[in-house]
Amino acid sequence: MTADDLTIVLVAGLTATACGLLGPFLVLRRMALLADAVSHAVLPGIVAVWLIAETRAPVPVVAGAAAFAVLCVLGIDAVRATGLVASDAAIALVFPALFSLGVLGITRYASDIHLDLDSTIYGEIAFTPFDVVTVGGVDLARSGVVLTVVVLLNLILVTALWKELRATTFDPHFGRVTGLRPRLLSRLLLVAVAITAVSAFEAVGAILVVTMLIVPAATAFLVTRSLAAMVAVAVAVGWVGAVAGHVLALTFDSSIAGAMGLVCTACFVVALVASPRGPVARLLRGRRRVPESFGEDVDNPGPAPSPR
Repeated sequence: MTADDLTIVLVAGLTATACGLLGPFLVLRRMALLADAVSHAVLPGIVAVWLIAETRAPVPVVAGAAAFAVLCVLGIDAVRATGLVASDAAIALVFPALFSLGVLGITRYASDIHLDLDSTIYGEIAFTPFDVVTVGGVDLARSGVVLTVVVLLNLILVTALWKELRATTFDPHFGRVTGLRPRLLSRLLLVAVAITAVSAFEAVGAILVVTMLIVPAATAFLVTRSLAAMVAVAVAVGWVGAVAGHVLALTFDSSIAGAMGLVCTACFVVALVASPRGPVARLLRGRRRVPESFGEDVDNPGPAPSPR
């Protein structure tokens, strides 16, 4: 493995770690499509940067995209907070509006230039070794440095607010009664997801970011019984996808991001088949009820206790 190959795997692994720390909360809160929503909602931010500064340079474009990504997740959370609209419907309401705003902006003000998501924010992971910054006299991949900072910030957030996030994820009503402020925690989590997604878009591409946020977490949900284990397994599955996907891409001379996504999906399929809650287990157990959530007893179903 060359130095460039190692850089690519490391950047993908950092993306998997940053996403794996947050993805389980999205899956458990039934907001799995949020990452895809953010990937569309950033378009008006890119248009705004062009209108204000007339530039497509990476730093201002990412800043504009991040601003609208945060606006998107806050809008989704505000719609959900009304209690009148489910999470999936809130996502489907907010991001098409922002995406449409971006399309109108391009049509009205930027129709004579080549301005689209692929050319401004959606990167290709194979190019990460060539975009370097000097840190302490050492040339490092810029995306690797950025994602390292994002991983540290996500780790601090999850560690500092672990009990609060866990409580409000499984029982937001309990969190509200005990003064944990679930809406504020939800917004902090969603803003962290938005920043993580936009930071990784330029380096690895939108498809891989969406994959790393959701597929490893969904895989971990099938094979774990506690939230801590779910987070750990989600990060591990992401790294398996990064390493094995890169090997697969080199072997078949194919898309690196696509191969990594395919490996992660293969892990999910294996977990689905082998899981005690999967179709094989259901078939073997016949009509015996299979637990659907953490801590649920097969023989004595009832309210699921909080995970350890």
